[in-house]
Amino acid sequence: MAISNDRLERRYGPAAGTGASAEPQKRRIGPMVVTFVIMAITWVVLSGQFDPFHLSLGVISCSIVAWFSSDLLFPPRESSGPDGTWIRFCLYIPWLLVEIFKANLWLLYLVFHPRMMDLIDPKIIKFDTRLRKTMSRLTFANSITLTPGTITVYVDVDGRYTVHAIDDKSAAGLPGEMEEKVAKTFGE
Repeated sequence: MAISNDRLERRYGPAAGTGASAEPQKRRIGPMVVTFVIMAITWVVLSGQFDPFHLSLGVISCSIVAWFSSDLLFPPRESSGPDGTWIRFCLYIPWLLVEIFKANLWLLYLVFHPRMMDLIDPKIIKFDTRLRKTMSRLTFANSITLTPGTITVYVDVDGRYTVHAIDDKSAAGLPGEMEEKVAKTFGE
């Protein structure tokens, strides 16, 4: 999987990927420590081995992975200060669950309808999004995929989505209200 330009620029500065040399940004120690602790606990619980040999392998493995991937678990903030994103995200989840439930009912109707073969008309749709933040785009893509009847096939770095929809009604709602909710959730 290719690393997005946004991630390269956050980690190595604006010259990343352009051939110009760029100094790596200073690594944050807090996220690395938290990542290490989470992985070490998981290692101990899943391995069940408490002898020095296995514990030392766990420490070495967790250290290496924490060094390289702590920014994946705790990405650098795109804005400074507390902005209430987690609260808005927690409010977004119930709305998404209701949409998933409604889409499930619609698919249930399609599957048990006597003219099912006439109603199901799979199609690939493409659209551009106004979302700019990586987390917004990721949440939007995952929300589309979680909603029955639609699957996000591809998202490019410019925000162009390719989505498979099972019928016209499922395709008609995209990007629509879901994009607006995600934009509101992440302050765009």
